[in-house]
Amino acid sequence: MTFISTTMATDNVHLNDASPSAVDQTVVDAIAKADIYHSAGTTYLHIDNPLTSNSSASSNNDANPSGAVVPPISLATTFRQNTPGEPMARDDPNSWGLGYEYSRTGNPTRGVFERAVAAAEKTKYCVAFSSGSAATSAVIHLLSPGEKLLSIDDVYGGTQRYFRKVVNPRMGIDVEFVDFGNKDEVQSKLKSGGGKIKLFWLETPTNPTLKVTCIRSVAALAKEHNALLAVDNTFCSPYFQNPVEFGADIIVHSVTKYINGHSDVVMGVVCTNDEDVYKQLRFTQNGVGAVPSPFDCFLALRGLKTLHLRMEAAARNANAIALFLERHDSVSKVVYPGLKSHPQHEIATRQQNGYGAMITFYC
Repeated sequence: MTFISTTMATDNVHLNDASPSAVDQTVVDAIAKADIYHSAGTTYLHIDNPLTSNSSASSNNDANPSGAVVPPISLATTFRQNTPGEPMARDDPNSWGLGYEYSRTGNPTRGVFERAVAAAEKTKYCVAFSSGSAATSAVIHLLSPGEKLLSIDDVYGGTQRYFRKVVNPRMGIDVEFVDFGNKDEVQSKLKSGGGKIKLFWLETPTNPTLKVTCIRSVAALAKEHNALLAVDNTFCSPYFQNPVEFGADIIVHSVTKYINGHSDVVMGVVCTNDEDVYKQLRFTQNGVGAVPSPFDCFLALRGLKTLHLRMEAAARNANAIALFLERHDSVSKVVYPGLKSHPQHEIATRQQNGYGAMITFYC
């Protein structure tokens, strides 16, 4: 290996005096200590091949023959086929093994973005939709008439409206709301569900009162009752929380908020490790057709690449503002997961990598 001439020292080990193996570990340790973002930027930047050409692909199917370091915007609605009924580019990872035939079914720019978000959420799969509400709707399509949904009571207003006014009366799916932090209430709802509850819906933190729920506990309940757990992770973003690490089956985001981060894209995503769930979501994406445009995917991908920087800065600002408000004479109550006064502060500390940027306060 090549030695780096430097006087930098870590834990009293000088690089120019150390053995090759010691240098390797010292450099790794030094980088780890310096990288407050835990390699998130590297993940967001480089998972979205085709940043380099795929040498194993045929010349016709090569995802990035130019070597462009920024994924291109593919505006084509239709893709040619060498043989009728046989889509090209099945070996392009951004096609998810399906190739390309029609842009509603699959699009190269959308595929790049989906793979990058899947990496950020530490899941195998991601399916993008034209809004967060469309993403929520796609998850509900996993259910059948007569089945039941158990949702956190403090759910986002748009989601609650959809559950109450569309899902319940028009789709034949019974929706119950519960405080997952109240064990007696939860057990009562589960008992009355009669084994028909097939989906648990959780937001943590919630919008806008910032209630935090233990994902691991709810995931265990869902598994015990043979149900799926979906977690709306919008307020934390993939940078501050990865629900799959605590047993969640499905992760939902309004990309419009932090992932895109620039107030110029409306979009949603659903992430999962469950192949059967993924296939159903992909079928719904194609069948219903609520897909984002290639240009929006390009913008959201660019936003994702600075997610770690933005979330760290926003959380620092939120913490400072929350502390200021907590001491202000005109403020009666401040709700922020990073404050020790937050009733679920310890839960947030266990399952989040940061406390986020949202604050609720009362005057």
